[in-house]
Amino acid sequence: MNILLLYPKFPKSFWSFEKTLALLNRKAMLPPLGLATVAAILPQEWNFKLSDRNIREVTEAEWAWADIVILSAMIVQKEDLLEQIREAKRRGKLVAVGGPYPTALPQEVSNVGADYLILDEGEITLPMFVEAINRGETSGVFRSNGEKPDVTSTPIPRFDLLEFDAYSEMSVQFSRGCPFQCEFCDIIVLYGRKPRTKTPEQILAELDRLYELGWRRSIFMVDDNFIGNKRNVKLFLKALQPWMVEHHYPFSFATEASVDLAKDQELMDLMVACNFGAVFLGIETPDEESLSLTQKYQNTRDSLSESVLQITRSGLRVMAGFIIGFDGEKSGAGRRIVQFVEQTSIPTALFSMLQALPDTALWHRLEKEGRLRQKSANINQTTLMNFVPTRPLEEIAREYIEAFWELYEPSKFLDRAYRHYRLLGEATYPKKGKKAKKPLNWVTVRALLIICWRQGVLRETRWQFWRHLGSMYRHNPGGISSYLSVCAQIEHFMEYREIVRYEIESQLADFLATEKQPQPEAVKA
Repeated sequence: MNILLLYPKFPKSFWSFEKTLALLNRKAMLPPLGLATVAAILPQEWNFKLSDRNIREVTEAEWAWADIVILSAMIVQKEDLLEQIREAKRRGKLVAVGGPYPTALPQEVSNVGADYLILDEGEITLPMFVEAINRGETSGVFRSNGEKPDVTSTPIPRFDLLEFDAYSEMSVQFSRGCPFQCEFCDIIVLYGRKPRTKTPEQILAELDRLYELGWRRSIFMVDDNFIGNKRNVKLFLKALQPWMVEHHYPFSFATEASVDLAKDQELMDLMVACNFGAVFLGIETPDEESLSLTQKYQNTRDSLSESVLQITRSGLRVMAGFIIGFDGEKSGAGRRIVQFVEQTSIPTALFSMLQALPDTALWHRLEKEGRLRQKSANINQTTLMNFVPTRPLEEIAREYIEAFWELYEPSKFLDRAYRHYRLLGEATYPKKGKKAKKPLNWVTVRALLIICWRQGVLRETRWQFWRHLGSMYRHNPGGISSYLSVCAQIEHFMEYREIVRYEIESQLADFLATEKQPQPEAVKA
């Protein structure tokens, strides 16, 4: 059986970083870990090829070779997923689909011809799919009916199927699920509120495999909340630390965590000792009333700004997510978010308008209230809200455009990056020894020269760039490489803020034009 694993394209987004990645000859930030895991769960006597459309097109030879095409996608990949299903069916292929988007909206993939719907978590539903194939069935819907798999039985992903040179970072997953109950979040819908973790031995085996295959760069722990089970994550880190020492720190790590990480100094120290360099925090908003309304209570228990500074001073670069458009939100929310980001010196601030994602608590509440504008959602940064907010949509959209533009004004971004790395310089880091230092190559040197030329010569940031770089050399020389990699992000954001402004203004104009016409009733269930 020949299985073509096909990963659809992402649209240009906050995280796509095309111009930044191009400096290092990379095509995408992260590989499709889900499909690599699918390949490991399916019968190993089957043959597999993996094609990621974010790094290259599917070849004619791959299409001809495949007996079954398996696709996985998130909602943001919807457009290309549906197009690739149609293309596979046009070529007479059997098509199987899974992942967060088909699980949330299975009818949409059925409507374009998908034969097999492998929904929910694959450890349970992929064996059902294999049994159907063995029975000769050419279609089917496979669901776990609320059962959550024990991830301690999940095999090592087929990392060998990935084209390593195309990716900036590698993906590894330690846990699934999150203990919190944020109203807008679909993670607890997909994976539950009881975090399930792999064993330390499992993750070390995955790292062994990556090491064996030659990976020597950053790894992103793609858990939605890495510290959801603090007991187990500490056990893992205590096993990881000697492994990292023994292997001379071949990887750096980044991950996502809840803000309450700031209250556990032992955990932060363990992460830094294991070469974790960055963490993404879901801050959402500095407005406590909005946090309480959306049930993100964990962000209301301590000062958010103090938490961010505590994490930074412990040695973890903070990236953070922010949302505008919560119910009951007062005017000026965009300005307050910008002020918070500036106050806490967070360089990389993911900023979006609130979307009601399918099957979330927010979705169901808005559906009951008749406030859904459409029965689809997109978590990209270039899409208007898909529901009727409690303050004028035009006001929210204009605040959003202005705030996004200001956040990624080059001199302000570079200033935040510099201030953030000065804080990071206060931390204590593990002694890695000379063997851990990676040799420079021409691609890295060229990227450095391009950054220095653009930011230090061509643009108005030239004096700021060199002044900050000189100060970094004096106060945090060990952080210069990482600091410059963050400075390079502005190469992406300078273009992307233009895209955000154009797209939102265009959609807003269409919305306002429609509002002047007689309105149909809100979408009903």
